[in-house]
Amino acid sequence: MNNARKPSSEPDRAQALAQYRRRAALYDLELTAFEPIRRRAIWRLALQRGDTVLDVGCGTGLSLALLRQEIGAQGRIVALDQSPEMIAKARERVAQAHWSNVTLLCSPIELAHIPGRADAALFHFTHDILRQPDAIANVVRHLKPQAYVVASGIKWTWVFPANLFVWSAAWHSATTLEGLTQPWSRLAESIGPMDVESLWLDTVYIASGTLRQKTGR
Repeated sequence: MNNARKPSSEPDRAQALAQYRRRAALYDLELTAFEPIRRRAIWRLALQRGDTVLDVGCGTGLSLALLRQEIGAQGRIVALDQSPEMIAKARERVAQAHWSNVTLLCSPIELAHIPGRADAALFHFTHDILRQPDAIANVVRHLKPQAYVVASGIKWTWVFPANLFVWSAAWHSATTLEGLTQPWSRLAESIGPMDVESLWLDTVYIASGTLRQKTGR
């Protein structure tokens, strides 16, 4: 029987866990080409010394060093991922660097017990998470008013041949193609308007915004 994974219309947790179990050992190498995007996304967070930042879907912790560089030893990082294999790699990274201000949580984002409230949140190449309203809601509940939020990843492009690249990347990193035209749309519904920068022939995006303050009684 052919058990090949096929992206569905909704994120599939079991498929995602299996997918990242397979990828954990080589994940850092696979993401090398996208490191300039990570750096630009983190720059868009406008972090300050002492800030608390959520690294949502942190994977093996590739963003941790860059985030800590911005917030300093007095700041705090709460990094979340549902994959035990990916979090294990992140724990190794934290232990080797002797970082005492990084908290790692292994949990589906919508169920995570996030401590306190953060000044910023990063969603870097986390398409499945961005298409889950409950996951977004849980993160937003733990953000301070006017917190900076940045999401980055791949998207469908008007440059048709380049969509072969998008499809291939999505096949390896997501379990759904739903919303791939504007992956940030559900996040924008929760935090407010987002500024979207398109890169790499419109195949990669960086969407940034701040959490709008609620109005009314």
